[in-house]
Amino acid sequence: MKTAATLACLSLFALAAPASAQTNWDEVEFETIPLAPGVAVLISGRAGNLGVSYGEDGTILIDDQFAPLTDKIEAAIAELGADPVKFLINTHYHGDHTGGNENLGKKGALIFAQKNVRVRLLEGRQGERPIPPAPKEALPVVTYDQGLTLNVNGDTVDVMFVGGGHTDGDSVIFWREDNIVHMGDLYFKIPGYPFIDVASGGNVFNAMNSLDTVIRMIDDETKVIPGHGPMSNKAELVVYRAMVGDAVARVKALRDEGKTLEEAVAADPLADFNRGEGFISKDSFVTAIWNSMD
Repeated sequence: MKTAATLACLSLFALAAPASAQTNWDEVEFETIPLAPGVAVLISGRAGNLGVSYGEDGTILIDDQFAPLTDKIEAAIAELGADPVKFLINTHYHGDHTGGNENLGKKGALIFAQKNVRVRLLEGRQGERPIPPAPKEALPVVTYDQGLTLNVNGDTVDVMFVGGGHTDGDSVIFWREDNIVHMGDLYFKIPGYPFIDVASGGNVFNAMNSLDTVIRMIDDETKVIPGHGPMSNKAELVVYRAMVGDAVARVKALRDEGKTLEEAVAADPLADFNRGEGFISKDSFVTAIWNSMD
């Protein structure tokens, strides 16, 4: 529980600002989990989960965490027997998923992302927790609206924008032949509640639609990589989607009664959810649901 909460707080920090000099990156270790021949996931417990597809056509990396971890990520990939990263796919623009873009871009990795990811990286973010615009080397070179398909390493890899919801640029990556899906931060398998980044185009109704699309697409044997947390499966994803829907229904009922946002938060509609302490609190999730209705 404590480790997961720490992970989540680091994710928020990554959204807010560049990596902190106070973080001891030397302590970060990656767990490598083979999922199929030529496909693995790297989990560090410090940022977004990384997907790796490798073989004769080159190495694809899904997300790249923080810039100070690039060397460790490359070492973990090398230990798989894979070549250096040739293709990099960003599931969305948050810093714990794109922090290594500049490092890998300078080494020649071709960066892919949904078109809104490039826009948000290029523009940066103003406000309470500003983010500076990303340098040229960190920007996606190949962008898409709905998605694209990579025919590499003996697999058909679908990179899909199914409506977003966490942000306005979330991609889901599906390995057809190996029956593996990387959800990005549309799916958090950690304590606390979903992160709907309304300020970055996120919307809980879009998130539910995206989850529904993936659930229809996969089966009981699909290996599900969440954006954060341990490996998962369709059954757990269905439970997660039901939880989100229940939360939305409760908040909507309060709004329909004429409650204000403050009154809805005070009513504590998620009191019996028992999801523990994490990155996103009950009150924050209620607020995100409310703002999604606006």
